[in-house]
Amino acid sequence: MHGNELGFVIWVICSLLFVGIGIRCFFAKTAVGFWAGVREPEVSDVRGYNRAVGYLWIGFGIYFILTGIPLLLGRIGLIITVTMLGSIIGCIGLMMIYTIGITRKYGVRQK
Repeated sequence: MHGNELGFVIWVICSLLFVGIGIRCFFAKTAVGFWAGVREPEVSDVRGYNRAVGYLWIGFGIYFILTGIPLLLGRIGLIITVTMLGSIIGCIGLMMIYTIGITRKYGVRQK
């Protein structure tokens, strides 16, 4: 296994952690937190909120895998820039979707 392939395997493992977080959100009985260091939020519909956050994390995990595909192309210089920029844009999008979409729909108030 070459360095690029090993890098992609590690990238996919990290991506699957995000998918795992999303799956865990589906089965949570209380509202799941999104931000680190903040207690569970108060929401109007716990089940709907948890499903929305779960879909968000699963979608991000899949997006993260897709941004890692350029690692397999072999040219590290320019290609890794595409991967890194895609990751940064994905993280910003993740926060925006949560803040603008999910918190407004489910009336999230942090404790």
